[in-house]
Amino acid sequence: MNSAASKQFGRIAVLCGGDSAERDVSLASGAAVLAALQRLQLDASQLDGLEALSLALQQHRIDRVFNVMHGRGGEDGVVQGLLAAYRVPVTGSGVLGSALSMDKQRSKQIWRQLGLATPDAVLLDAQQPVAQQLQQYQTQITAMQPLVVKPNREGSTVGLSMVEDFASLREALELAGKYDQQVLIEQRIQGEDYTVAILQQQALPHIRIRPAHGLYDYEAKYHSDATRYDSPELTPAEQQQLQDVSLRACAALAVEGWARVDFMRDRQGRFWLLEVNTVPGMTDHSLVPMAARQAGLGFDELVLRILETSL
Repeated sequence: MNSAASKQFGRIAVLCGGDSAERDVSLASGAAVLAALQRLQLDASQLDGLEALSLALQQHRIDRVFNVMHGRGGEDGVVQGLLAAYRVPVTGSGVLGSALSMDKQRSKQIWRQLGLATPDAVLLDAQQPVAQQLQQYQTQITAMQPLVVKPNREGSTVGLSMVEDFASLREALELAGKYDQQVLIEQRIQGEDYTVAILQQQALPHIRIRPAHGLYDYEAKYHSDATRYDSPELTPAEQQQLQDVSLRACAALAVEGWARVDFMRDRQGRFWLLEVNTVPGMTDHSLVPMAARQAGLGFDELVLRILETSL
């Protein structure tokens, strides 16, 4: 990287870690991104969490932020708001896009208004009497089963459970409630996991995810070598639909720069939107680097392209 490019980006802080349930994954993403920036001979250093970032801002030690702090604090608009107040640019989405995408239920409400397919869901408040809420929504929940239960504002499938019927909900609700006051009970789509990465408003090649034991959970995402990833051939119309829906889903939530859109494909071949991740993983098991490789982008070039979203 020449000196002009280094001057253009200035002092880069790779923000990672923090105190969310995704801390360990974030630290791994941060280490990978920092190594890439250093290979590119850019002036980059690592910051762990909001306190370290706040101190660096007060001391005027950074010119921009490469954000890979996954989950609460880093992906929900908090970091984005802090940096906007200091007028320091950051990779990816701003306050609105980050906050909307982190809230799965609000994402669904917006998508439905646009006619985009997303599974039915009911939102419960884990700090209110659960029995009363279940009674209120029993008919709707029963019609949705089998079910997925998860925290409404978490990522990496933290606190997620598969539930077969209404009678089996209690334990899953307790687990999800440990991570978020808002708990989402969602219709489970029977089929295959797909994801589409977005980079600078362009859709990268799709990836199908094939976990060894059926559930693409935390273990399958970050530790298992048995999870398989491929890109099955779709018809031109299906490929176009998947890319169009991904871009529309992001645009509806004010998502910018880069993201990852997660889908289920049911047994009839229909794609269902699950969520948008505005600070996707950048580890050796992560999906965005996989999609970039299929598009001919090496890891270092991907990191540079993401960094450019802060300009």
